[in-house]
Amino acid sequence: MKIGVIGLGYWGPNLLRNLLHIPGIEVIGCDEDRKRIDIIKRNFPNAEYTTSCDFIDDPDVRAIVIATPVKSHYELAKLALEKDKDVFVEKPLTVSYREAEDIVNLAEENNKILMVGHTFMFNPAVLKIKEIIESGEVGEIYYITSTRVNLGIHRKDANVIWDLAPHDFSIIFLWMDTEPKYVSAVGKDAVLDGLADVAFIHTIFDNGVIADIQVGWLAPSKIRRTIVVGSKKMIVYDETNPQEKVKIYDSGVQLKEPYDYGEFLLTYRTGDIHAPKIEGTEPLKLEMEHFVECIKKRKNPISDGKFALKIVKTLQMANESLKKNNGG
Repeated sequence: MKIGVIGLGYWGPNLLRNLLHIPGIEVIGCDEDRKRIDIIKRNFPNAEYTTSCDFIDDPDVRAIVIATPVKSHYELAKLALEKDKDVFVEKPLTVSYREAEDIVNLAEENNKILMVGHTFMFNPAVLKIKEIIESGEVGEIYYITSTRVNLGIHRKDANVIWDLAPHDFSIIFLWMDTEPKYVSAVGKDAVLDGLADVAFIHTIFDNGVIADIQVGWLAPSKIRRTIVVGSKKMIVYDETNPQEKVKIYDSGVQLKEPYDYGEFLLTYRTGDIHAPKIEGTEPLKLEMEHFVECIKKRKNPISDGKFALKIVKTLQMANESLKKNNGG
């Protein structure tokens, strides 16, 4: 099977590398920058390379992987689907709900595979937490907080909400089968006018769960931490911890029956901390293998177009709130 990768900038080479490791897959890498191609070719000489995307017309190319700036996703994905290709698009799918919906409908009409690169849906730590939540061990989820900050990289084509928040929303949507009914955001364009580089997103879901997400390119250190607070237990997911990415805290508070004069009694529990074993498989490897499997077996991807459409809808709600709260 031959697959074309369009865009060899920051993330494209990682996609290309993992595709090359899958048996039976031939890869064509495309980028308009010849110098960039020369660099990538030295590291991965087994792929073909070109500065033109004309291979979209090649009937021997089965699928197209798009890792270009987000503003170009719509046109490239639409072209590939119209050329009868299965398509993988890096997150987010598009920069608007209307464009994303158009791509999803086109893929369905043409009976083509559409998968979006929400890599955390293949992260063993994230999947372990999903398993724990679904087992009932955490109890009823009260709220989720997530911090995803670092120093840079400032994007020119998208603000920090469109760049980083897709990760957090994909994780939360994977853990909970629910929809956001309220999204509010505030932020600041500290470095580049009109391009928010820090944002705080407040979300209320249909099931009553509250989620607060902080994303930013202006922080003294890299933090990737998500906290899940439930009625029975609490979970801390720290992506930067090489040894214990997931910790389960047997901690909580319980309300006793009212006693004298209607007063209430709270009891606090601080129990054991457990760190489950997490497999060390690279999520991107699992993601690319899943894409190839979906192509071969004609099955719907885990991170399909409809899932990505929900992400884009939420991002758009957050972005519109950000503009309103920032005065335009």
